[in-house]
Amino acid sequence: MSMSTFRNPVGPQPSKVYWRRRLVALLVLIAVVVIVILLLSRLFGGAPDEPVDDTAAAAPTSSDAAVAPSPSSTPTLIEGADCLPENVTVTAITDSESYGSDEEPGLAFTIANTGTAACTYNVGPTQQTFTVTSGEEQYWSSKDCETDPIDADLMLEPNVPVTSEPITWDKTRSSEDTCGEERPAAPGGGATYYLNVSVGAVESEPVAFILQ
Repeated sequence: MSMSTFRNPVGPQPSKVYWRRRLVALLVLIAVVVIVILLLSRLFGGAPDEPVDDTAAAAPTSSDAAVAPSPSSTPTLIEGADCLPENVTVTAITDSESYGSDEEPGLAFTIANTGTAACTYNVGPTQQTFTVTSGEEQYWSSKDCETDPIDADLMLEPNVPVTSEPITWDKTRSSEDTCGEERPAAPGGGATYYLNVSVGAVESEPVAFILQ
């Protein structure tokens, strides 16, 4: 077929009929080529990508698990936040182990933050309770005749104990009904007494001392 025949098809029908036939044939040829290309890509391009499982992708690898922090029963504290009672210790203190008849015991406490960050704890008289006992009997409590106690927030650095100012026990038996009155003296003669101190929700272990 000459170039002039291709451009100007001849035949018994109008030329536009021949152009339509050629256009249809061209479209069929293009479709065949596309199908062949798709088949070849599937044969040589490997298996189609599998859908991604989001939960599997988010799961840590074995190396991730090795470096992941283990859960802790003690929450991390932000500096300046309130101290957790479980991270605070209170230790009762007396200024002597034994007192003569003319000596009055000085009572105090040490408070410490056992956590890993500085925190704030209310150590004011509103939160302090000193009690002196002997055997099963309570002889004295700082709450019996307390007047106008105040709050006092203290910043506690980790593992830095802070000791309170001592208060004096006059070696008498206290009660809420005897404030401002003369009260009976606690027995001496070698009697053993125990000081307990609580600050807020934290209580000390008892510490022993003797009244001669």
